This record gives sequence, C-alpha cells and structure tokens, in this order.
Amino acid sequence: MLRTNAVMLLTVGALLTTACSANSGSDDEAKDDPNFKQGIYVNNHIDHPNKSFWTFLKLRWFGEEQWADYEKAADLIPKTIVDLNQLESNQSQVTWIGHSSFLLQLGSVNILTDPVFSERASPVSFAGPKRYTLPALMPEQLPKIDAVVISHNHYDHLDEKSIRALGNEPMYFVPSGLKAWFIDVGIDPSRVQELRWWQKLELDGFGVTALPSQHWSARGLGDRHKTHWASWLINAGGKTLWFAGDTGYNDKDFVEIGNYIAKQHQQLDIALIPIGAYGPRHFMKTYHVNTEEAVQIHRDVQARFSIGMHWGAFPLTSEWPMEPYEWLNRLRDEGKVGTYPFETLKIGETIRVQQ
Repeated sequence: MLRTNAVMLLTVGALLTTACSANSGSDDEAKDDPNFKQGIYVNNHIDHPNKSFWTFLKLRWFGEEQWADYEKAADLIPKTIVDLNQLESNQSQVTWIGHSSFLLQLGSVNILTDPVFSERASPVSFAGPKRYTLPALMPEQLPKIDAVVISHNHYDHLDEKSIRALGNEPMYFVPSGLKAWFIDVGIDPSRVQELRWWQKLELDGFGVTALPSQHWSARGLGDRHKTHWASWLINAGGKTLWFAGDTGYNDKDFVEIGNYIAKQHQQLDIALIPIGAYGPRHFMKTYHVNTEEAVQIHRDVQARFSIGMHWGAFPLTSEWPMEPYEWLNRLRDEGKVGTYPFETLKIGETIRVQQ
C-alpha cells in the first residue's frame, strides 16, 4: 500500500511538471512590484526555505512522523445541511462550504472565497489528496455569484473544474501573476482583476483590497513562486470582512493589516483565518499557522469575530483532523482568544453577520 501511494504521488508530480508551463506570470508585468525579485514573488519578512515536492514526498512516506488516518475522522467533522431557503433571504451572512471555501452574502453582493468543489485537490481525478468530507454546496446550488476572490494557486484553493463551472458570470479577483491562468482556462480577461498587495478596487456595491499573507505558490515543479499569494479585505453591505487565505505567521504583517483596517474602516466585522494543516511543525511552520498562531492573527487584525477554516476537508498534513477544532475550543475555554470571539462552524452552517 505504501509503495502504491508513493507511486501515485510521483505520478501527480510528473503531471504537475507538464501542466504548469503556461500558467506563470509575466516578468515584464511584475517588474515594478516590490514583492517580485529575481524572477519570483517573495514574502515581506522571510526568505523562501529550500524545500521542494520531493522533500515533502520523503517526509510523508519515509519520515518518522506519524500521519493521521483522515478517513477514520470523517464522521467526527461537524457538518450540517445548508438551508437553501436561507441563502435567498437577502441577509448579510456567511456559509462555510468547506476547507477555505465560503459563500459570503453581504448586502446584495454574493462572493465566493477559494471555491473548490472537486473530489481531489489535484490536477487529475485519479490521484492526489481526496476529500474525506463533501463540500456543503455544489455550483448548481449557489445563488448568482457576483465575485470570487482567490488567495493563491495551490490545488486546494484554485480548482480548474470549479472555475469552469462558475464561468464568466462572476468577477474574479486574483493576486499578481495569476490572471494568465484564468485566461488559459477560458475566462474572459475582462472578468479577471489582478491586484498587487495594498491595491484597492471599488466596484458597484463593494470593494476589495489585496493584502499580504506569508505563503508561496506553485501548480507544478517548474513554476514555484511565479505567481503571488494574498489575503483579501472585502467591503460590502456596510460590512468589512478579511479572508486570510493560507499563511504562516509573523508579528508584523497582521498587525499592519489590523492597523490599516482600523484606519480605513473603523472595525473588522469578520475574519476568516486558517487553523489547520500545520504538521509536521518543523516542515509547515513557515507557510502554515497552527491554531495558536491563528488566534494571535485574530488579535493582531483586531477582528470583532473570527471563523476558523482550512481544516476538515482534505488530508494534507499530519495532525489529527479534529485537533485544530479541539485546540481552538481549549484556547477559548482558557481565555486566550481575547475580547472578541473566534469560533469554527459546521460545514454547511450559515451564520448572520451581526449589525
């Protein structure tokens, strides 16, 4: 079984190598971006470590770390059935579809974050991380989508099949260098807005701002860091929401984001922050927060309410699938979350954004 799974991963790696060549950003377009240096995108406060797909493969299959059995935990993940009638209620509300995918309904604007509806986070249907919980909604069940925000190009955040299903109806907001990928898969260039960090765009009824995160990008073995990553500030329906995307922690970026939001918008109503996919810690720490660091981000950005995401869907890392949920509950019980609440939802749960 070990050898079979390793071969499947090697097959995916080979496919990734051939799949990525047309999806890199243009060096000419990026030359004035302060976070584009020597042909790659970079973070603000760390250098990219010397790690690769092959390093991960060796760690996953031949390392000493014990990896959790995700299938055994599938029934433990909190889930509920989406009330489709509530999605038509014209209320400001947030529905967790699963992983980093949310339906945001803010006033009259419907927004998706990192929509992934496919069975696998992979370029192929027969290999790669397979969901152990299903998405709470499928594209045909969604209300009319006005906008989609994409944090970065990893397969558990950017899925070609899902984007094709959404088509040209929404406006897509993507980090630097990623517009070309959308054009390649058939999205009208006029429907894709590419923003650098700190760039803001105001449209009819809502505004978006690309903000820093601490991460990396690749859809293959030959396009590492060729497109950027971002978190997103969204203003709509009189509400302010921040989507963290995928990120590691530093003590500067998120404090700066919190201060920027406070200066521009007075308060941050909701933050969507990753709490899972952090083990083994020595390997994942640079680019993925653990639950305790997620709580610190919640405090740094001065969120009035935060929702934990990026757990309970794909078998990506070594920790027990319920550990982020249990850890967050423990931190809250110990009074370490701070003045404002930080909770997780059931997959499929809808909560109202408070007035």
